[in-house]
Amino acid sequence: MINKLTLIVTLFILASGQVQAERIKDLASITGVRSNQLVGYGVVVGLNGTGDKVKSGDFTSQSLRSMLSQMGVKIPSTVQIKSKNVAAVIIHASLPPFASPGQQIDVTVNAIG
Repeated sequence: MINKLTLIVTLFILASGQVQAERIKDLASITGVRSNQLVGYGVVVGLNGTGDKVKSGDFTSQSLRSMLSQMGVKIPSTVQIKSKNVAAVIIHASLPPFASPGQQIDVTVNAIG
């Protein structure tokens, strides 16, 4: 029984020819492949006095307070943040179809504060 199984496996191995790899996108026509729009929100620092005019309770100061909290810096809620070097921004980008890791894409950054 084992000899028959060994013979069959050996025949399959010998009978198989060269194997060639093909990319799926070269063999198929896939519908629905499109670019993906990416949107983000962030805080830009180091603007040398040209940042948002931060007021107590606005989203720029809230974002800065949250970012610092994530880094382990605790700012009491009674402390008013008055930094002119910070701006809240929104980021837009378009990720093309079949984008690969490390591929450069164009990004638009706009101040919203």
